[in-house]
Amino acid sequence: MEHPEDMASLGEFDSLAGSIPATKVEITVSCRNLLDKDMFSKSDPLCVMYTQGMENKQWREFGRTEVIDNTLNPDFVRKFIVDYFFEEKQNLRFDLYDVDSKSPDLSKHDFLGQAFCTLGEIVGSPGSRLEKSLTIGAFSLNSRTGKPMPAVSNGGVPGKKCGTIILSAEELSNCRDVATMQFCANKLDKKDFFGKSDPFLVFYRSNEDGTFTICHKTEVMKNTLNPVWQTFSIPVRALCNGDYDRTIKVEVYDWDRDGSHDFIGEFTTSYRELARGQSQFNIYEVVNPKKKMKKKKYVNSGTVTLLSFAVESECTFLDYIKGGTQINFTVAIDFTASNGGNPSQSTSLHYMSPYQLNAYALALTAVGEIIQHYDSDKMFPALGFGAKLPPDGRVSHEFPLNGNQENPSCCGIDGILEAYHRSLRTVQLYGPTNFAPVVTHVARNAAAVQDGSQYSVLLIITDGVISDMAQTKEAIVNAAKLPMSIIIIGVGQAEFDAMVELDGDDVRISSRGKLAERDIVQFVPFRDYVDRTGNHVLSMARLARDVLAEIPDQLVSYMKAQGIRPHPPPGPPAHSPPQSPARTPPASPLHTHI
Repeated sequence: MEHPEDMASLGEFDSLAGSIPATKVEITVSCRNLLDKDMFSKSDPLCVMYTQGMENKQWREFGRTEVIDNTLNPDFVRKFIVDYFFEEKQNLRFDLYDVDSKSPDLSKHDFLGQAFCTLGEIVGSPGSRLEKSLTIGAFSLNSRTGKPMPAVSNGGVPGKKCGTIILSAEELSNCRDVATMQFCANKLDKKDFFGKSDPFLVFYRSNEDGTFTICHKTEVMKNTLNPVWQTFSIPVRALCNGDYDRTIKVEVYDWDRDGSHDFIGEFTTSYRELARGQSQFNIYEVVNPKKKMKKKKYVNSGTVTLLSFAVESECTFLDYIKGGTQINFTVAIDFTASNGGNPSQSTSLHYMSPYQLNAYALALTAVGEIIQHYDSDKMFPALGFGAKLPPDGRVSHEFPLNGNQENPSCCGIDGILEAYHRSLRTVQLYGPTNFAPVVTHVARNAAAVQDGSQYSVLLIITDGVISDMAQTKEAIVNAAKLPMSIIIIGVGQAEFDAMVELDGDDVRISSRGKLAERDIVQFVPFRDYVDRTGNHVLSMARLARDVLAEIPDQLVSYMKAQGIRPHPPPGPPAHSPPQSPARTPPASPLHTHI
């Protein structure tokens, strides 16, 4: 076998994190009290799931369940497996039909009703189980074109309730185990002329076609033939793709500064063997095939020993949500005069047009629509900052938009928009632009519950130039050890350098020499998502996706730092009576991307 003589330098090797797929969620469908369309027996239901394209809004058929004969209360066996993205609004539609023939053409079957929801709505429901009424609207949607068509052509009565659909989501384990292991070696071959070798290990997983994919490199141990490498962790799916008996090949090299690392030898193992831990089975002879062929007395080029092995299941964002963690969503809106003066003028970023939402309302709607499903009571505190308040004109940097100092919560996204518009009519835009008070306000609430049952997300929508940078940094560094994240959306054309500084993606934020424990700020400029007029969002979905993309990892990083494991999800409800068997045997689940 050929061995790479000129392997890439160690610095060029990136982790595999980027190639690991998104979380997959399995959706199970049940229905209760469907319409009975058959004269002499009960309906024979089939469920069709559609997904909606993010950009063109076209509905596409995703898959179909099996047909179950003669029941109005089907529990379908065939699942829908979809990729789940917390940061996207993934619209789903479920159409129920009574199947009367073998024709795949849905228009030839009786329409029993439909339901619309988002994947986040299912996942965010208690126990990730959502019940919805099926309806036959005034219009159904043509399954091929996605265009509305009169539902009554399918024998339905517009607006009629026709039973319920029960949607359950379960995250596929997708082998979320992470293996942690440590190796040492003894009596490796000496490769360097003047000193001992500088050994390192390279791990590969085998593929179905006999090729190998690199999956880990250890650090280099300088000038030793008996190295002890540091402990490392690797996702089991990166190591063997969930197949415990798949060959894992390990090559041992002597590092050279010029990149022409010398091959010392190799051995093979498997996840199943490694999982035995430290034992006589996990001492491996390092063999160089070329040497073995040349020298009759060749035994090996040293040995590698597994010193320790442990495996732990990674907890995910969904584990915490299913275990009951609630996301508390708070909005803070910038009412400073730099927004362009009077909201009745079209030049103001707060302009209240009778025809369209302004940038503040658009940004709030895009993000709020997704995050609201993860908060059971849908009551959201909404604050303003940088305005003079009636009756005495005092300046406030954390005033309730609804005017209620005791309880700033608004009901749903519509409630926030209503309170925002009411505030614009009563307060005077002023200044300066101070963030620290609203950050501290939410941090106070987050600090009150640190057991993992609640996580706060503060959305700040602002026109930019920040006045209290030092205090804001201090507030963020203090908040980084609490269960909270901060999203900043910058509206208007200002320079947002300060916001980029707060977003700790490149350089972790610090205050008075103290580094934030984790990055909790995500900043996006609204102008990147609107057309030239600034009035229309080119992609609301893309905006929400970019704004919310870091929340799941930030929540998990807090939980891990605190050693908080997710609670088990609530148990399923009692089973319904058995039903007649499916007409077709369930095929393998449907896999695809949304």
